[in-house]
Amino acid sequence: MTSRAVATPAGTRSTDELVAAVREIVRDELVPLEAAFLARSFRELLPVLAERRDRIRERGLWAPHLPPEWGGLGLALPAFARLSEEMGRTPLGHYAFGCQAPDMGNMELLLRHGSPAQQERFLRPLASGATRSCFAMTEPARAGSNPVWLETTARRDGDRYLIDGRKWFTSGADGAAFAIVMAVTDPEAPPHRRASQILVPTDTPGWTRVRNIPVMGHAGEDYFSHSEVTLEGVSVPVENRIGAEGSGFALAQERLGPGRIHHAMRWIGVAERALDLQCARLATRLLRPGQPLATRQALQHDLADSRAEIDASRLLVMDTAERMETEGGAARVRVSLIKYFVANMLDRVLDRAVQAHGALGLTDDTVLGYMWRHERAARIYDGPDEVHKSVVAREVLKPYGVDVEV
Repeated sequence: MTSRAVATPAGTRSTDELVAAVREIVRDELVPLEAAFLARSFRELLPVLAERRDRIRERGLWAPHLPPEWGGLGLALPAFARLSEEMGRTPLGHYAFGCQAPDMGNMELLLRHGSPAQQERFLRPLASGATRSCFAMTEPARAGSNPVWLETTARRDGDRYLIDGRKWFTSGADGAAFAIVMAVTDPEAPPHRRASQILVPTDTPGWTRVRNIPVMGHAGEDYFSHSEVTLEGVSVPVENRIGAEGSGFALAQERLGPGRIHHAMRWIGVAERALDLQCARLATRLLRPGQPLATRQALQHDLADSRAEIDASRLLVMDTAERMETEGGAARVRVSLIKYFVANMLDRVLDRAVQAHGALGLTDDTVLGYMWRHERAARIYDGPDEVHKSVVAREVLKPYGVDVEV
């Protein structure tokens, strides 16, 4: 890929120069914080991370996904892909640079579809890093892979909506200033026109964060949590609705499409970091004097497989990012392809790295244990593998006159 010049608050720099700057910050200022992150709480690290965020702003690297008028770099998707890989090498990367999920997707949604009043109240503090947000769509009683089948309702009452329902795996709800809630506003409409997306401040009466859901023994907190929440008679003004009534599904698809590319970009960085750790382990861990693990052919083959799979995934993601820039929604099948392909690559690469570390790989003495626990979800969220494979299969079968229902 060519390295185009980008005008930033710190001057005009090529994409290569931006990548190098991000890599330096990740290596020198964020990776050294991982031991404290794994041993203590995220909240305890917030003052240190706030200082790192200030440095990143000063260097003109804040929010690379946002346009300059909103304090960002205004990078196109392919350029952002390269930076995202570097940030993905540490769990703290995307947060430090102001482009963490689910905030990034919410920013992009409000940027494209928010009213001026919504942008001023919700987007501006979110874009600056002063607040955080969450996205409440998944429900415990309904299949997460079917976003048109929801129980949560938003009943119109004059100039307000009254929202009732239960959500879970609402990532980042612990500490979020507001949520974007997907709720049924017209149960009699066609399935894809029943729901709307509504902005709900989390201090609204009736909004309750029930718990942070333990995931593989870790409940998490703040940005790294997944919460169960209830909405009981939550009353918000109609002007808090994003877009037209009944556009919730279309907005969700628009939000989740680029989001899947963002995830795939980050996963490649995670995989590269895991491979780095695996190589270092094999080079230094001795079976007996003078014989490191790296001398064993079976372990060499694991490295070769990981190297090939990471490189193949990167090419697929970069090609998809380019297509999204030129084709837009027409590239959605390609997005499904990279979603499951890269998630499975990550699963295999992390497993090999953990295995190479032996019992150490299961602990929090390295970042691998955290990565393995956290990233196993890659094959589930934003659509499980099975759904995305069916989307791709349907497209492959179309020329043969077969119409497959997904």
